[in-house]
Amino acid sequence: MVRDGYYYGLAALVVAVLVGYFTFPALAILPLLLGAFFLWFFRDPERVIPDAPGAIVSPADGQVTHLGEVLVDGKPRTRISIFLNVFNVHVNRSPISGVVRHVEYRKGKFHNAMGEASAEDNEQNIVEVEGGGQTVIFKQIAGLLARRIVFNHRVGDRVVRGQRIGLIKFGSRCDVIFASDAAVKVKVGDKVAGGSSVLAIEPVTVTNLQSPRVSSGESA
Repeated sequence: MVRDGYYYGLAALVVAVLVGYFTFPALAILPLLLGAFFLWFFRDPERVIPDAPGAIVSPADGQVTHLGEVLVDGKPRTRISIFLNVFNVHVNRSPISGVVRHVEYRKGKFHNAMGEASAEDNEQNIVEVEGGGQTVIFKQIAGLLARRIVFNHRVGDRVVRGQRIGLIKFGSRCDVIFASDAAVKVKVGDKVAGGSSVLAIEPVTVTNLQSPRVSSGESA
């Protein structure tokens, strides 16, 4: 479990005790249920990480809501959008192994993350990871309920495919942008699991296979 779950759960327990003590014990059920929800929401299950060369895994649990082409620095790239509802695991994982080359946090709005405008207008954290001949950009995008985005790494840090790298609290969205020649393995409507579902596979060469290796991932 992500440690935030214990903080939220403990706070709800304190509220339940105070409500039960100063009012009616039956009313303590509501904050207790809320505390149980927080403990469940911040769950952090282990995942089996695919080892296929060139694989790009999903950075989040959720449903694929968009698959299309975007221009990045004037070059066509493929973008996959994943919507996380409040019932999904919200721990984020690195799509590939490599080095964090760029991190940019943008303040913005809190529109419904299902909407197309949220990709540019909503508050978000943009991360670029490069390694093994691959360059992948992924965005942690806040939604209607999300009010905090957590990213645990800095530029220059090495990460491995499927490693825990952050968290978006409550409903949100993740966009993954990668080379247009990659073979996409999902379609709109598919449900994916962070770290274990393969979104696409990029063509690799012998040199591409020499991706950096680091110790096991840390918890968000």
